[in-house]
Amino acid sequence: MKKISVQKSIPFFIVHLIALIGAILYPPTWGLIALCAFFYFLRMFGVTGGYHRYFSHRTYKTSRLFQFALAWLAQSSAQKGALWWAAHHRHHHKHSDEEVDLHSPVQDGFWWSHVGWILSERYDETEWSQISDLKKFPELVWLNRYHLVPAVALGVGVFLFGGMPALVWGFLVSTVLCWHGTFTINSLSHVFGSRRYTTTDASRNNWLLAFVTMGEGWHNNHHAYQSSTNQGFFWWEYDFTYYILKAFNTVGLVWDLRKPPLQLLESKRLDRGAIDEMPGLESLKPLKETA
Repeated sequence: MKKISVQKSIPFFIVHLIALIGAILYPPTWGLIALCAFFYFLRMFGVTGGYHRYFSHRTYKTSRLFQFALAWLAQSSAQKGALWWAAHHRHHHKHSDEEVDLHSPVQDGFWWSHVGWILSERYDETEWSQISDLKKFPELVWLNRYHLVPAVALGVGVFLFGGMPALVWGFLVSTVLCWHGTFTINSLSHVFGSRRYTTTDASRNNWLLAFVTMGEGWHNNHHAYQSSTNQGFFWWEYDFTYYILKAFNTVGLVWDLRKPPLQLLESKRLDRGAIDEMPGLESLKPLKETA
């Protein structure tokens, strides 16, 4: 049975409450807003470039040292361990919008797909069978076990740097915003947007979510070609995560960035283009692959 845990929900909502009270006690200045934005996008890159495009899909290669750095940065967002994240995400792609999907708005509605599944004890454990390629690294297994260490270290560092105002805006507020920015891909990108490709789920491209998540909003593209490093397939589909990875590739930190073959992109385009309406959640049905 899918239900949230009161025990897990309490600390989650306490963080929200403390962030709200802190934002009232320490009103924002331009400097604090800039600090909040910096740590939001820095850690969002950890989520998108680390958790998602590297650990979940292995869309590019890197060194063992930089692999650990990516895991550390990603986990500073307080979204559990990189191995936990990758294992559950791989499960999601195997069963996207099916009954056993972990967080399908089609099956279980907005609330469950956005945050309910995270607050359920049902998904606490890492599914090791999904990540045989990653569990061989003891440093990643250790970091996965002590997944809050990077986030706590960042919080302490921000406090030492700028005191309570910096802790509130640079860590607490930005953490809450990063949480919900990430969660929108689960809850909204299968509901609102356009479809370029026929897939077996209801994934959609959404330009606003692409901005909020540094490129993850081109979600129908991603579900059509999961192994591609870039999720914005065309020049007008901005993908800030990919731009950063391209820069890292230039200096040799990452390599073998994968892209979908152009001929396959064109062959799988829908004749009607990406002009689907944006129906409400109640009318969504998973779309089956066409020949």
